[in-house]
Amino acid sequence: MAFSLALRGAAALVIGSSFASAAFAGGLDRGGYDIDLLFDKGRYAFESGVTYVMPDRKVKNARDTYPNDGNLNNRSHSADASSNYAVPYIAFKVGITDDLDCMADYSQPFGGHLNEGLNWAGANNEIETKVRTNNYSATCSYKFDMGPGQFRVIGGGFYQEVSGYKSRLVYDTVGPVAAIYNGVGSLDVDGHGWGWRAGLAYEIPEYAFRTSLVYNSRVKYDNLKGTVDLTEVPPPVVPGGFGGKVTSVFGSADAPDSLEWKVQTGIAPDWLAFGSVKWTNWSILQSISLCPTANSSIACNKRTQLTSLDLLYQDGWTITGGIGHKFNDKWSGAVSLTWDRGTSEGYGMNSDTWTLGAGLAYKATDHVQFNFGGALGLMTSGKSGPVTRGGVVYGNDVSYSFGNDLVAALQTSMKVSF
Repeated sequence: MAFSLALRGAAALVIGSSFASAAFAGGLDRGGYDIDLLFDKGRYAFESGVTYVMPDRKVKNARDTYPNDGNLNNRSHSADASSNYAVPYIAFKVGITDDLDCMADYSQPFGGHLNEGLNWAGANNEIETKVRTNNYSATCSYKFDMGPGQFRVIGGGFYQEVSGYKSRLVYDTVGPVAAIYNGVGSLDVDGHGWGWRAGLAYEIPEYAFRTSLVYNSRVKYDNLKGTVDLTEVPPPVVPGGFGGKVTSVFGSADAPDSLEWKVQTGIAPDWLAFGSVKWTNWSILQSISLCPTANSSIACNKRTQLTSLDLLYQDGWTITGGIGHKFNDKWSGAVSLTWDRGTSEGYGMNSDTWTLGAGLAYKATDHVQFNFGGALGLMTSGKSGPVTRGGVVYGNDVSYSFGNDLVAALQTSMKVSF
């Protein structure tokens, strides 16, 4: 029996339920790249949606382990670390010919926001950190008959912007000095770069079968620029004369490349199974040095830096599996289970995450569909402390632990195709 028409609504839910689950994957992942609209059967298709994520990560047993910047152990040993965030997405696809399809989209594939505040024992490591990306992409595919189905060759490129902010307590001021300086320093930085993607896909529409393998390249931010604001730090505290003023800085970093395999197939009338495996090269993000612009003629590294963003990630793996079902001509649904390997290895709080996602699709007309998804996940426990990389000790300013914490997400989108 053919599955293609019966399962078209359920297949659309693969996007909603799995995307809501992936929006809080490891590293700085907020869902990565999504080109599923390229496979829509309509000649023209438009989709727009947003996922709202509510993590509830809490740190505990925090201890200040670097007394040279003041003893913070009289402050709270616990803190609410995470902040809620929204992930928007908008895309448009056009079938240029019967065999050539192209799409353009805007997304925010990477980002992060931690905000423990000033009143905790680890404020010398972090008060607030925020990272955001804007990604503008164009992707095309060419398909041709092969065996019982169709084979696609996929290619495209994208332009990506990144901005970041971090504040921390550089020095715990006390007494009369505290009336003039609060001891907090901050970093603002931004940059941009280009990337490309290439992939292959094979479809047998009669059985709602599709499998794809897509590679997304690194994005090189060779032009990171920003400022380090130490106007609230007493000048004698910071060597090199940087205390008490704002200093322009520069540096470079890479957004990670990734490889993702997806598959879906009809397994019975009105039933669909789907799954995916994604590898993300987060290990390229270790410590990002930022150096005074006045020294731009000198290589920026650990010896010449004014400050750094220390991540120390390991590679990420995300595995998803699920089932979709068409209830009737108007309603379809899907559920999925996702495991994401945490990117932290003894430093930071990106631990393994298990997530259950679910979604509903309502086909209002032959051309308009509304998707509603949600997810509930468990961020597993762990601890953070000193870690040595390349002979350098990181995380020697604070140690802390964290338990099994919950994370939730809601997702909604609308698709128009004709």
